[in-house]
Amino acid sequence: MATYQEMSLHVRLFMRKYPFDRYRIDPVPCSPLTRPLSEANVAIVTTAGLHLPDQPDFDHGRKLGDPSFREIPAGVDPQILRESHRSQAFDHQGIAEDKNLAFPLDRLREWQAVGRLGRINHRHFSFMGSIIGPGPLIEETAPAVAAMLRQDGVEVVLLTPL
Repeated sequence: MATYQEMSLHVRLFMRKYPFDRYRIDPVPCSPLTRPLSEANVAIVTTAGLHLPDQPDFDHGRKLGDPSFREIPAGVDPQILRESHRSQAFDHQGIAEDKNLAFPLDRLREWQAVGRLGRINHRHFSFMGSIIGPGPLIEETAPAVAAMLRQDGVEVVLLTPL
């Protein structure tokens, strides 16, 4: 991970002015795990801007960021996913070489195979990170995804923020 001093001037200026505190949720919404991970239903939620080749790209024309999401089926080979994150604040090369860095579905499969987790949910979700106007994300799309995860009986969500 880059240090603040290693970031470009453009990124440092953006981070200095971004009103992070305005979007703080207190307390952070979470629930304790009520049974062992080896029995739990697990899903991935990423902000890597990943999508299937036949799904539309995220809308890079939205100045404040695209708050939409893409549903990723559990049976997908992560390497076919396309990464379209709009931020230049990180090196995209690692994700290009191995999508598991942002979407560790193969790692979950390995854990499931040895009994470390119960089951992998039938679907996962990808958002675009670097949304500088997160109101619609906070008020609409994130709650919609949370409702779908609850409907699926997901007990653990692995968040991979970028």
